[in-house]
Parts: sequence; structure tokens; C-alpha cells
Amino acid sequence: MDPQLQRAAAMMPRTDLTDPVAAREATLAFKEFAGVPSTPDSIQVEELEIPGGSGAPAQLTRIYRPKVTLRPLPVIVYYHPGGFVLGDLDTDHARVLRLVEGAGAMVVTSMFRLAPEHPFPAGIEDAYATLCWTAENAALIGADADRIAVGGCSTGATFAAAISLLTRDRSGPQPMFQLLLYPALDDRLDTPSMTRFEDIPGGDRTGAELMWRHYLGPLYGTSEVPAYAAPARAQDLSGLPPAYLMVNEIDVCRDEELAYAMRLIAAGVPVELHHYSGTFHAFESMVRGSEISRRALDEQVAVVRRALRRRPAPRAQQESAR
Repeated sequence: MDPQLQRAAAMMPRTDLTDPVAAREATLAFKEFAGVPSTPDSIQVEELEIPGGSGAPAQLTRIYRPKVTLRPLPVIVYYHPGGFVLGDLDTDHARVLRLVEGAGAMVVTSMFRLAPEHPFPAGIEDAYATLCWTAENAALIGADADRIAVGGCSTGATFAAAISLLTRDRSGPQPMFQLLLYPALDDRLDTPSMTRFEDIPGGDRTGAELMWRHYLGPLYGTSEVPAYAAPARAQDLSGLPPAYLMVNEIDVCRDEELAYAMRLIAAGVPVELHHYSGTFHAFESMVRGSEISRRALDEQVAVVRRALRRRPAPRAQQESAR
């Protein structure tokens, strides 16, 4: 493990998803203790409610914008992490602020329904509704409908990968880019890294099993799990948006992420893959002061900024590529 991360890792609390309610209370208590980073004067934040998925209740949604900029802006529909069970609009607030400031982009993020009270497909339908709402209301919110990306970290990145598949298959709004920061992609939990690492920061196999059980409900452990829940199960990865995939060496999800990146490349999807040695799941969120954390966060901003400068191929060309 990276020496700077090792010192901090020993002091990190472990999240236990056995009791989701207790885990949420612990997470809330930690947030109240640690606080939420303040929003700089250069960024405007607006909260509103938008429709949920499939007739579900409205979702609380937050829109981040640079205050001084030319419009329309490229936009990232960003999904928060939390193992499908935890998390809210503040969970990745600090990362979102960096993306807005560094990439000059708008970010739209919503409170999708959480498991186990709302197992798959509730959350992913809410996530898809957020993408559709953003595309349909791009002019109203000052966004460029031709430059919409999806992204997230951990299970937020799982949603981003799944939404890329779902909107492709439904012929919905086509993201120009997917930012996949160490996503959980495979519910089968059968890779070498999934069985090798125990009692590590960021979660081990026991935590991954609980997470998938909560999210999939009665589908867990069956062959009926769809790719829109676990993207590694997708048979066809062609026609998906270009991707940046970040992988951590000491992470149970490492091997499924590497395999997914290789399959995307084989399917003709442009992929930038960065495997960080000596790091664990979400290290750059937990240990922000380390050199490798700063490098990872800076790279995420640079990757998004570069991706959103490009103009996507016309829709007809995207369809012919499939």
C-alpha cells in the first residue's frame, strides 16, 4: 500500500451494511462531525424536484453551475456512491465542486431511491429519469444537450455504466462520455481480487455480498440478474460512450473492472484505463492530503474537461456504429 495511505487507512472506520438503518445513522453522524465542504462563491447551487422513474415520487435534485461562464454548458449527470444503500446529495459534494470548477461544467445529481427498501430497478429507473430530464430541459437550465456525460464513483459509477447500457437499448439520450471511478460491476463475486482481499479499507467481499443482496433483492444469487443491475453481465458492449475507468490495486472490485475495460476496448469503445498501484477503494476521497490522492483527483478533472470539449458524433453515425 502507498505509505501515505497506509498511515490513514489504519484509522478509518469500516462501514457495516448488515443493518442499513444503523449504517445510515452512522454515516449521518460522521457527516455531522466532519462537516460538508463549503461551496465557493464561484459556484451556484440550485435545488429542485424532478420526476422519479416509472411514476415514482419526485427526486430532490441539485444543479451546480459556474457563476461566470458562457452558456450553454456541458453537463455531467453524476450519481453518488453508497453501496446502493447509503448516500445523499452531500456524499460526493467535494468531488462535484472540483469537477465544476476544474472542468467548467454543470453537474446535475439526484436523490435516487435506495435499497433495500427500494431494490432494483427502482434506483436505476430514477437515475435514468434524471438523465432524461436533463436532456429534455437542457435549454431551460443552460446546458448543452449535445454534451451530456454520465459519471460517478463506486456504486455511483455502477449506475453510470448501467445507464449507458440502458439508454443505448431504449434509444434514449446518448451520453458523450462515461466517467467510471472504481465501479462495482459484477454481482457474481467470483474474481481473484474479490476472494483475495479481506479487512481492507473501502470494503471487502462480505460488504460486497451484503450490498448486492440489498440491491438485487430476490434476484440475488440467480441467473436472472440483468445487465442494467450488474453491467458485467451485458453480452454486447458495442455502441457505448467513450469511458474513463479508474481502478485501485487493493480493491475487491479490481478484476471485474479490468475485465470490463478490456471488453469495452474489444467492442470498439474508446477507453482510458488507469490502474493506481498501492491504492484502495475511494482512497482519494478518504485521504485527500496524500500525493497520489491529489494526482488522482487532478486527473479526473482533466479527463472530464478534455472529454467535454469534444463534439459527439451525429446520432445517425452512433446508430450505424452499433
